[in-house]
Amino acid sequence: MTADRQDEGSNRPKLSLHVPEPRYRPGDAVDFGHLNIPPAGAQARPDEVCEARETHALADDLIRVLGDDDRAHGPWDPRLSPDTLRRMLREMALVRAFDGRMYRAQRQGKTSFYMKCTGEEATSVAATHALAADDMIFPSYRQQGCLIARGYALTEMINQIYSNKGDKLKGRQLPIMYCSKRLSFFTISGNLATQLPQAVGFAMASASKGDSRIAATWVGEGSTAEGDFHSAMTFATVYNAPVIFNVVNNQWAISSFSGFAGAERATFAARAVGYGIASLRVDGNDPLAVYAAERWAADRARANGGPTLIEHFTYRAEGHSTSDDPSAYRSAEESTGWPLGDPVTRLRDHLIALGEWSIEQHEAQDAELDQMVKDAQKEGEKNGILGHGLHHPFHTMFEDVYEELPWHLEEQAAQAIRERQIKWPEEPAQ
Repeated sequence: MTADRQDEGSNRPKLSLHVPEPRYRPGDAVDFGHLNIPPAGAQARPDEVCEARETHALADDLIRVLGDDDRAHGPWDPRLSPDTLRRMLREMALVRAFDGRMYRAQRQGKTSFYMKCTGEEATSVAATHALAADDMIFPSYRQQGCLIARGYALTEMINQIYSNKGDKLKGRQLPIMYCSKRLSFFTISGNLATQLPQAVGFAMASASKGDSRIAATWVGEGSTAEGDFHSAMTFATVYNAPVIFNVVNNQWAISSFSGFAGAERATFAARAVGYGIASLRVDGNDPLAVYAAERWAADRARANGGPTLIEHFTYRAEGHSTSDDPSAYRSAEESTGWPLGDPVTRLRDHLIALGEWSIEQHEAQDAELDQMVKDAQKEGEKNGILGHGLHHPFHTMFEDVYEELPWHLEEQAAQAIRERQIKWPEEPAQ
């Protein structure tokens, strides 16, 4: 290298690399004053079949309906009946009761793993109410509220969590990775973001057949950094697929804060802008706002207006899973200081403000729901818990893949069963 080439960049400033850092670490005082929380009802509501660009201002705003006075405000108010509001409240409270008991079951060694959605219940329950009953749901792993809102039996969920002999998935999935063909709830995958292109594919197939069913899919904000997210967005915009992308921004992807997925530069709703997709950013702890945004997107998809990305701005109140200790990486004050409150409390207080509910009724309902979950848990435990031997027969691991089992797998199955019987001769033949 010549001397001239060596000296060529000597007067240039040195490059530096930015590494995102969360605002608060364990022990820090928390102040969410940096967040721009607009007043409820201040956001315009465009027509469902508008040009996508007419929604893009909402990608940097925050759609809110419930105000500090516990009343509904503005054009996004879905004007739901008190009966519907009470049902949504009941289902969100049921999700919370279910999470509490299943968390304790994991700590008691009855299952290996569980994931709670405390503080995020509205993003699944309220959104599911805004969809048609047969619209296809492609969930991530914190959407138990979608199943509960569609009436899935709690005992069936518990059987799956325990991987016992009553588990319809025969122990093939990790706990909490449910599926229900009857309720149009696609199989949960532990490989994050794979459900997004699957949802777009379903939506494209539905449209090509002239069907009326749309697809709705959920993903955490961290998983929007996956390539599958961008592939799904490309196909959705090119083919105008009738699909809703629900990005649940709960601020933390396991122990990495949202900045590692790009939150320092733009909102997650803004990612839709570059693709020409309608974009909404909604207060994820406001059940009325969540319902309104999801219903807007569903109506748009059904009217062949195309896909919508909704960022649900919320907060993960507890750990990522039972394997996680959030006190190791975030301030304990974050969950209590979150300025958008708690979705269950906010809907409860709204119903009380309407004269349609009371604290006494809510406390009685909580006790009823806790007993309901307890009864379902006892019923599920009759089918077995982790490590207690009540599981599906060993040979079922070779079933449900081929219509006719190939000869080499027949041999492997027979060999495996023989070896198992040699090792545990006291077990009955299967």
